[in-house]
Amino acid sequence: MQYYNQDTMIYLNGEFVKANNAGADLFGQSLHYGYGAFEGLRAYSTHNGTRIFKAEEHFDRLKLSCKAIGLPYSWDNRELIEKTYELLEVNNLRAAYIRPLVYSGSNMHLTASSSANVMIAAWEWGPYLGQNLLRVNISRIERPNPKSFPIDAKVSGQYINSILASSDAIQKGFDEALLVDQEGFVAQASSENLFIEKDFKIYTPPLGNIFPGITRETVIDICKSLNFDIIEKRLTIKDIYEADSAFLSGTAAGIIGIKQIDDVHFREDWEDSIGSSIQRKYKNLVLEQENYEVII
Repeated sequence: MQYYNQDTMIYLNGEFVKANNAGADLFGQSLHYGYGAFEGLRAYSTHNGTRIFKAEEHFDRLKLSCKAIGLPYSWDNRELIEKTYELLEVNNLRAAYIRPLVYSGSNMHLTASSSANVMIAAWEWGPYLGQNLLRVNISRIERPNPKSFPIDAKVSGQYINSILASSDAIQKGFDEALLVDQEGFVAQASSENLFIEKDFKIYTPPLGNIFPGITRETVIDICKSLNFDIIEKRLTIKDIYEADSAFLSGTAAGIIGIKQIDDVHFREDWEDSIGSSIQRKYKNLVLEQENYEVII
């Protein structure tokens, strides 16, 4: 898809500039080594106007991701949020996916950068994995070891792991991949968190070997508000195969049901699952329409 055209503006180091004139530092560590941090947010067109869902939480996490890898972060998040709303306005976007990126200055050494830049872009983007129920496989690619990499930070280079896993899944005829950790427990999808339903309870892998998604935390809050039992525990591949239903969560993907994992089809119809109820509640929440049901 086309992410920008000759009129698209981005926010770059305090100014709004045309995306095709921004240029790039070809000697930056971000390009050569993946030394950068980013976020993914969504703005929704609501009856209250354009609203960015959990903007503070996302920009706070961006700052923490930079801190985790020693990348300088000198910006005020309140100002960045204001500039993000301005960016949506100058690009005439009422609903959009938003991508802030902090990337390093010129430095070919394998040492922490002493300077950094911030860029924010936005474009129209439907659900990342589409609208249909997913066919997912257990990947041969493992999650990065938390002892070797800060896996709770949204660091650019980490997503090579995600590209390998999702590309392999697609080549095998699936829509997405599930990755296990170093001990063989199921961790998450390439860029989404996993939830399964079993005997009217919702289970999700605990923190430690997964990315602590903001949408994941929202799902946990929804479960509590709807009095659904939500249990964080390590899940085996056998647990996944024997689940009644399952779904993924993430800002780009939203909440999306899984049809099958490998050659195992879930026994419960998605429309009758707890996950489907959570999906509807999530749509109400982001659209600020919590007093009535969203018709899918």
